[in-house]
Amino acid sequence: MLQVDTIVESVQEIKKNIFLLKVSAPSIAAEAKPGQFCNIKVNDNNSPLLRRPFSICEIAADKISFMFNIVGVGTEILSKKRKGDRLNIIGPLGNGFNYEGNYKNVLIVAGGIGAAPFPFLLNEIAEDRQISCFIGGRTKDDLISYKMKNILTSTDDGSEGFHGNVVKLLKSKINEYDKNETKIFACGPTPMLRAVSEFSIKEGIECEISTESVMACGFGICQGCVVQSSRKDGFVLVCKDGPVFNAVDVKL
Repeated sequence: MLQVDTIVESVQEIKKNIFLLKVSAPSIAAEAKPGQFCNIKVNDNNSPLLRRPFSICEIAADKISFMFNIVGVGTEILSKKRKGDRLNIIGPLGNGFNYEGNYKNVLIVAGGIGAAPFPFLLNEIAEDRQISCFIGGRTKDDLISYKMKNILTSTDDGSEGFHGNVVKLLKSKINEYDKNETKIFACGPTPMLRAVSEFSIKEGIECEISTESVMACGFGICQGCVVQSSRKDGFVLVCKDGPVFNAVDVKL
């Protein structure tokens, strides 16, 4: 874990209300792994007080990109950053995806801004694996396919792709894959992750989920970002034990 002052390279609106922030952060880029995140101080002053956690979306040489949408004051401030601005960032934080193993099919399941960690992951997955990306949203405007491949889409209102949520789409296609040679990686709203977890456990398919939580510190001091453990009594921390968990290890 490092705390560094970074230089903003660019802020690009890649889709309506979806932004890609790129910063120069050589030391963090050298250590980061897919699924990890960084905590960003969006201002030089203390308003807002808390840092904002963002999944590492992409790494190219010494540059790191973060994908986000505007949901409050902090993200609105970030969307207005310009080339040359400075940002203080702590990272890389948390535990990422385990993308090693004996499987040939990779199924990405992303809901909305849950697409954020997958460009980095897909860039690191061995080329001999077959990748399918299941992308869901409420409407076609909520679908995010940045740097995805072999895309299947679903929308709640039927405006694009499969008419229904992304987990129903996954269920409709799962028999096309050998379940013993398949691994699911999922990120999105908690109800979606809960449904993916229950489905993968029922079908006996290995699955990892990237969870979200409000974080004050980002590295386990404040004890604020808890989820229930299914392996032991009590809870685990999203920021320290996660954000990526095996689906069988947590109850959402």
